[in-house]
Amino acid sequence: MQFGIFTVGDVTPDPTTNSTPSEFDRIKAILTIGQKAEEVGLDVFALGEHHNPPFVPSSPTTMLGYLAAKTERIILSTATTLITTNDPVKIAEDYAMLQHVADGRVDLMMGRGNTGPVYPWFGKDIREGIPLAIENYALLHRLWREEFVNWQGKFRTPLQGFQSTPRPLDGVAPFVWHGSIRSPEIAEQAAYYGDGFFANNIFWPKEHYMKLIGYYRQRFEHYGHGTAEQAIVGLGGQAFMAKNSQDAVTQFRPYFDNAPVYGHGPSMEDFTEQTPLTVGSPQQVIDRYAGMRESFGDYQRQLFLMDHAGLPLKTVLEQLDILGEEVVPVLRKEFAKNRPANVPDGPTHASLVAKTRVAEAEKPFALGGISANVSVDSAAANQ
Repeated sequence: MQFGIFTVGDVTPDPTTNSTPSEFDRIKAILTIGQKAEEVGLDVFALGEHHNPPFVPSSPTTMLGYLAAKTERIILSTATTLITTNDPVKIAEDYAMLQHVADGRVDLMMGRGNTGPVYPWFGKDIREGIPLAIENYALLHRLWREEFVNWQGKFRTPLQGFQSTPRPLDGVAPFVWHGSIRSPEIAEQAAYYGDGFFANNIFWPKEHYMKLIGYYRQRFEHYGHGTAEQAIVGLGGQAFMAKNSQDAVTQFRPYFDNAPVYGHGPSMEDFTEQTPLTVGSPQQVIDRYAGMRESFGDYQRQLFLMDHAGLPLKTVLEQLDILGEEVVPVLRKEFAKNRPANVPDGPTHASLVAKTRVAEAEKPFALGGISANVSVDSAAANQ
């Protein structure tokens, strides 16, 4: 089970001080938070992609490349890579390059984004969002797996004998999650390729995400990638903590009430009841998230949103200390209890390389016109 944080990179006024960080300050804060995530023992740091104010992460690979040089262990991911408005050729090259820079500690999450004006800025039509996501990813998938690609589709110029460079590290593409809030078509896409499915799980009741994840699991099995229980699932979440739960409520309320995403809407009490947002003690967060698999089954990745709504950097770093020292160690033990042996761990570059090597060794090959399946063990025995 992998635990981590994701950031959307919003620049939001602090309602308690009426001060707004500069873009420079916010970018530097995100880089500090990414390093802190590794320091407190988290497994993943994920960064969004946005091209409109009040967000700053317009170039995730730049920021993640910096973090690759400043960290040693943590997986560097995206919380959204816009598969609709980015050229799949550029995605293929950028993230293969990042793979090499980060010694393989890279995966990414494909998404359509939720900001309509971005589409025409990049010459696209929002009404084609789903077809763009499907066609662009089909090309990206091939670019990482085939040395030379011939391609003709609806949304970009054709390719003839094109080779993206650099090639993926160790010949293994970065692991891909497909993120969705509401679209079964994206769950279908994730299942078709045997990729991961990430349900943001921060705005709507769990029943909505249970349907999406259940559908993905069913289709994952349908396409022959494994049983429904072996499908690769990730969940989002949100928390704000203090030793005393009432202190957490008091401290977080002004941020919640004025946040661009959910401020001036349902009360914080209603929102925490209906969504996974948990404001309280570390034990309350543990109890809430340890119960997630009762609704979603055993899953592979849990990410928390913690640096939003104008929270100052000092507060976010304090939250990460609590998350890393008091919450995640307990959740690791809880999720390990009674976890079936056939449920896979969260994907890493090392695990993907090992899986690929086994698959290659077990491919049928011809011996005097007779096809034979050779496993790793039998091949070694014949040396």
